[in-house]
Amino acid sequence: MQSLIVNHPYNFTLLENKKAVILIDKILVDLEKTGINTDVLIEDLKKLRTYALEEQVPLVVKVLRFAYEHIEKNNSFLIPIPDDEPIDEETEISKNEDTKDPVESLKYLVSLTKSLKNRTNISDLKEYRNALMEY
Repeated sequence: MQSLIVNHPYNFTLLENKKAVILIDKILVDLEKTGINTDVLIEDLKKLRTYALEEQVPLVVKVLRFAYEHIEKNNSFLIPIPDDEPIDEETEISKNEDTKDPVESLKYLVSLTKSLKNRTNISDLKEYRNALMEY
């Protein structure tokens, strides 16, 4: 298993474990097909968290734990997609609809864990972490 060290103060690595990538893809497909099916989803998030532990990616470990605990407590994912700067009013309106959709928000969070070389992904994961802690 090869990891890419990113030149970042936190030394994040990519989740390159092939089993983790397959699991991420499975979670995304399941969310698309069945929505938030808590029985399967929580177990998959816990398993994905173990891969993040193995890869020593503390931000992902924490966000995934907060996410499945949030889902267990609320039977849904009530954290919106982190805000970006809207380009115009039409973009803002359509983005607001997607940001509040629990399935879309959770799909976005899970997809962020696939590549941590992108600073925006790290920033958005931190926003999810903060939002989950404050909820």
